[in-house]
Parts: sequence; C-alpha cells; structure tokens
Amino acid sequence: QVQLVESGGGLVQTGGSLRLSCQASGSIITINSMGWHRRAPGHGQQRDLVADILSDGSTHYVDSVKGRFTISRDNAQNTVYLQMDSVKPEDTGVYYCNADIRTWNIQRDWWGQGTQVTVSS
Repeated sequence: QVQLVESGGGLVQTGGSLRLSCQASGSIITINSMGWHRRAPGHGQQRDLVADILSDGSTHYVDSVKGRFTISRDNAQNTVYLQMDSVKPEDTGVYYCNADIRTWNIQRDWWGQGTQVTVSS
C-alpha cells in the first residue's frame, strides 16, 4: 500500500555533510508527522529518534544534533529530508525514515528500509 524509500547515505569524514532523502508513495491520503531515526552500532535493533517534522512544518530534534542537522519536507512530493552538517563519528548508524500516514483503510506508522551513514574520524 505504502512504500518509503530512503537515499543519500554513505561514508563521510568528520566535519563533513550529507543529505538524506525519503519519499513516500502509494495509496496516501494524508501524511502527518515524518521523521528520522538512527540505529547506532552496538545498540541492537533499538532505533532512536533523531528529528521529526509535522505537516505544519514544526520540528523537533534530539539534543545531540541540534544546530547541526536540519529536517525539512516537501509535502507536494511526500518527501522528507535530513541535512546533516558538521557530522561526528557518533552520528554513525543506519538511518530510517518513518511517516504517520493515512490510507483509505488505515492510519499508522510506516518505515523505510534504512540507509547506512558512516562518519570516519
């Protein structure tokens, strides 16, 4: 019914920048919140919220990325972005986008497959 596809991950040096994208497609009626979560190395399957953004554009960031990461969205394209600047080795992990989406018969969280971000020191 719905697919979220991430792109933009890769290897970057400390202090560098990376931009992640995630586009939702399928039988979408409305999208409320969209966000990015990180699964850090050694943390098993735990995914920690990095940032999220509501349909009205209001944003929330975890303290460790405030001032360095910027989340934005293009509602016409059902796409959410994460601009990662001044990256640090501790930003390394698999980044998953998620979105609270209403289709014709259900409203729930949908998740992408994840994209690897590796920050070298």
